[in-house]
Amino acid sequence: MKRISVDIGGTFTDCFFVWDDIYVDAKALTTHHNLALGFNEALDLACKRAGLDRDTVLSEVDSVRYATTLGTNALIERKGPKVAAIVTHGFEDTIPLSRGRGYGEGLDYTMQQNLPAAERPDPIVPRQLIRSVKERINSAGKIVAPLDPEDVRKTVRELVNEGAEAIVVSLVNATENPVHELAIQEIILDEFPPHELGAIPVLLGHQVSGRKGEYVRSTSTIIDGFLHEIMFHALSQLSNNLRDSGYDKPMLVIHNSGGMAQMNSTDALQTIHSGPIAGVGAAEHLSAETGLGHVISTDMGGTSFDIGLVPEGGVKHYDFLPTIDRWLVSVPMVHLDTLGAGGGSIASYDRIHNSIRIGPESAGSNPGPACYDRGGLRPTVTDADLLLGYLDPENYANGYIKLNPKRSVQAIEDTLCDPLDMDVIDIARVIKDSVDEQMAIGIGKELRVRGYLPEDFTMLAYGGNGPLHACGIARHAGIRRVLAPPFSSVFSACGAGNMKQLHFHERGVHVTFYNATTRTLYDKYDEFNAVVEELEARGREDLVRQGFDGDEVKYRLEVDMRYGNQLLTQAVALDGISRINGVGDVLEIIKTFGDVYSHRFGASSAAPEAGIRCNTIRVASYVDGDVVNFDSLDAGGDRTEPTPVARRNVHFIGHDKALDTPVYDQGALTHEHVIHGPAIVTTENTTFLVEPEWRLEPTRQGAVWFLQD
Repeated sequence: MKRISVDIGGTFTDCFFVWDDIYVDAKALTTHHNLALGFNEALDLACKRAGLDRDTVLSEVDSVRYATTLGTNALIERKGPKVAAIVTHGFEDTIPLSRGRGYGEGLDYTMQQNLPAAERPDPIVPRQLIRSVKERINSAGKIVAPLDPEDVRKTVRELVNEGAEAIVVSLVNATENPVHELAIQEIILDEFPPHELGAIPVLLGHQVSGRKGEYVRSTSTIIDGFLHEIMFHALSQLSNNLRDSGYDKPMLVIHNSGGMAQMNSTDALQTIHSGPIAGVGAAEHLSAETGLGHVISTDMGGTSFDIGLVPEGGVKHYDFLPTIDRWLVSVPMVHLDTLGAGGGSIASYDRIHNSIRIGPESAGSNPGPACYDRGGLRPTVTDADLLLGYLDPENYANGYIKLNPKRSVQAIEDTLCDPLDMDVIDIARVIKDSVDEQMAIGIGKELRVRGYLPEDFTMLAYGGNGPLHACGIARHAGIRRVLAPPFSSVFSACGAGNMKQLHFHERGVHVTFYNATTRTLYDKYDEFNAVVEELEARGREDLVRQGFDGDEVKYRLEVDMRYGNQLLTQAVALDGISRINGVGDVLEIIKTFGDVYSHRFGASSAAPEAGIRCNTIRVASYVDGDVVNFDSLDAGGDRTEPTPVARRNVHFIGHDKALDTPVYDQGALTHEHVIHGPAIVTTENTTFLVEPEWRLEPTRQGAVWFLQD
C-alpha cells in the first residue's frame, strides 16, 4: 500500500504518508491563497523523513486523498458567487421563511430562547434573486401544470441581468418526478452554452437531495451552488499541482458521509467538515481493531475543537438533517459537534461578565498567535500555553516555527491585564483552564444528551493540541482514561487514508410497516424493492464511473422510521436485509427499529400501537480497500522511568507556584517506559503535557495512555 492522505485545516496542513511498511506524519502551515503550497511543503517533509524523492513518490503512489475545511471557511466568511433560485410558482417565500425557525438553526440552546434578540442569518440567495416558474407536479409525480419554456427563458434572462453567477433549481415534488427540473436545466444550457464564455453553473435540487422536504432540499442545493465554484477552483488547483509533479491518477476527496470519491463524483456540500469527520472514521477503525469500547473522539487543532461519538461496536452517529453554519440541510453526514476552541482561538475581555472569553474567532495560520511573531497582536490559547512553560520556543513544530514569548506577554498586557487587574501568568492560567473547561462542557453535553456517562468512555485526544490539553479536559469532564492514538497530531489525515469509496443515495417514501388503524402489516414488497434497486443502481453507476467493477460494489440498506405521527425519525441500518420478500422481513425491520429506538430513548418509550412508518429509504454503496492496521494497545511487562533531557519551571492549574518539571523527548515514548506527572514530552509534531496525579504509558505503535495515578 502506497498512499498520501492530507487534511487541510484552518491553521495546519497535515500529511500522513504510507509507503509499504513505512508510516510517516508531517505538518506545514496552511497556505490559504494557494493550498498546493502548504501541501507540497508537508509532503516534502514527509518524503525527507522517509528518505524518498517527492517526484518518485507521486509517480508511484496508489492514491492521494484530500480532506479540507475550505468550504466551511468560505461559508462562514460568505465568500462566494451571487446565487439565484428558481422555484415553483407560489413558493417564492419558502426559502426566506425557513419554516419560521431559521433564526434559531445553528445557534446554541440559550440563543434560541432569546427571541427578542433573534436575528436570521444573512440570506445566501436574497429575495430579489428568487424567481418562480409556472409548473406543478403532485406528490404522486404526475404533472398537474406543464412547464412553459418561454416563461423559463424569460425568468433566466431576468436573473442573469440581475447578476446571477449560479442558478439553483428546486421545484415542488421534484424528487417524485424531476422532468421539469431537467427541462429547466436544458433551457439554461441552451441559453448559455457551457462551451461559451459566460456559462452559468446549474444545480438541481433532486440531484443534491432525494429526500422529501422542499425547504431543506432547497437550502442544501443553495449551499452546494454557493460553494461549487470555490471548491472547484481550489481542488482543481490541488489536482493540477499533482499532475505537474507526475501524479497521473484521479485525486480523491473525503466526504462528510464518512466515505470518499473522485472529484467528478463529489458535490461541494459533501466536503463540509470532511477533515474532522475523517478523524471520527479513524476513531471508529481504531475502536473496532483494539476493542476500546465506548470512545469519544476529540480533535483539537489550531482553529477548532471537534467532538465525535463512537459507541462500543464501532457504529458512528449520523445526522440526516444536519445544520451547516446557520442552515438546515438534508444530506447524510457523520455527526460532529464543533467548538471554536483551538490553539489559535483568541482570548478577549468579556465586559459583561468581567472575565475572559475564548474564541470562536481564531488567529488561524496568518498571522497566527502573537508568539508566531508574524504580526498577530491578540493573545491566543497557544500564547498562554507558551507562557505557562508547556511549549519549547526553540522546538515548536520540530523547530519549524520559532516562538517569541515576549510577543505573548505583550499581547496579554495590551488587551487583558488592565481590565482584569491580574498579572500575565495568572491570566495565562485562566485562559488554559477556561478553554479546557469549555471543551469538557461540550463533551459532557454531547454524551449526556444521548444517555451516556463520560466516565464510561475513553477519550481520544488528537490533533496538534490534543495531547497538550488532554489531562485538563479529562479532569473537567470526569473522564479517567485518555488515549493519544497513533499519529495523534495527524490522526484525521490518517483516517482519510482508511476511507472507503462510498456514496449515499436516498429517496423519500410513504411506507407504513404497521397500520394502527387497520392493524395490518405492509405488503407492497415490489414497490419497496424497486426503490432499493434504483438506489443501488445509482450507487453502482457512481463507482463504476470511478473505475471499479460492478461486482466489487457492496450495499447497506438503511431506513428512516418513526412511530405514528412523531416528528422525530430514527435511522435504522438493516444488516442482513436487502429486499423485503415476506412478512418475516417486515417483522424483522420492525423489531430492529424497536431495539434501536428503545436503546436510545428507553424501553418504555417505544409506541408501536401508534403505527410504524418509514419516510426515507437510503442505500450506502461502497467498495472495501486496504487500511492502516493498528497494533494492540496493551503493552504489558514492567516499565521504568526514562531519563529526562532537561528540566524547566512549569505552571499547572491548582498550583500557586511553578513546579520544577522534567522534560523528555520522542525517545521516552516507548512501551518500556512510564512517565509520572508533572512532566512534558516534546515530539516533532506535538507536545504531551502530563499534569500532576496523571501518568503516561506509551504502547508499541506510538499510542499513548494518559491514566490517573
